[in-house]
Amino acid sequence: MAILKFRIYWEDDDSVYRDIAIQHTQHFFDLHLGILKSYEFDSHHKATFFRSNDKWLRGREISLEKYDKEYLAEPMLMKETTLSSEIRIPNQKFIYAYDFNKNWHFQVELINIEKEENKKINYPICVRTEGIAPSQYGTKGLIDSRLAEMEEKYDLQPEAMAEGFSEEGEAGEAEAGGEEAATDESNDGF
Repeated sequence: MAILKFRIYWEDDDSVYRDIAIQHTQHFFDLHLGILKSYEFDSHHKATFFRSNDKWLRGREISLEKYDKEYLAEPMLMKETTLSSEIRIPNQKFIYAYDFNKNWHFQVELINIEKEENKKINYPICVRTEGIAPSQYGTKGLIDSRLAEMEEKYDLQPEAMAEGFSEEGEAGEAEAGGEEAATDESNDGF
């Protein structure tokens, strides 16, 4: 069974991408779920693929469902459309739109076809990750887990302030005013 490898670029930054390997007999719905998983998005929003050309112009739509909008041509449905049925050229391109309110857009390009599948792998699978994925809601990625790991490793927690470091304007400095500071300077011998 042939394995298709797609590179999915985030439209706003082409240095952020994911490579997903998937069987040619699987459906666009499976690719949709693979993209969501690789970018750590949830599956609570509308989504659609568009067949595309080398200039990334939108063609026939392959939609999660038929939405309440006007179509030039009836959309194909992701759950009914196999990937192999829409591969026309060796570097076939698609545009993937997700969450129509936020307008997430990804460029999907076929980059490789392997003749044999690995029986130990459950497809689709993300085989390469480049760049920090955009955050679907608020902050994520480096801000969440990696920053927490750094805080723990280097003890950057607020408790560190109690170990001899104080914030500007804390008690002691504020209560003493300028007298204590002047006394300290005279005792230094300068």
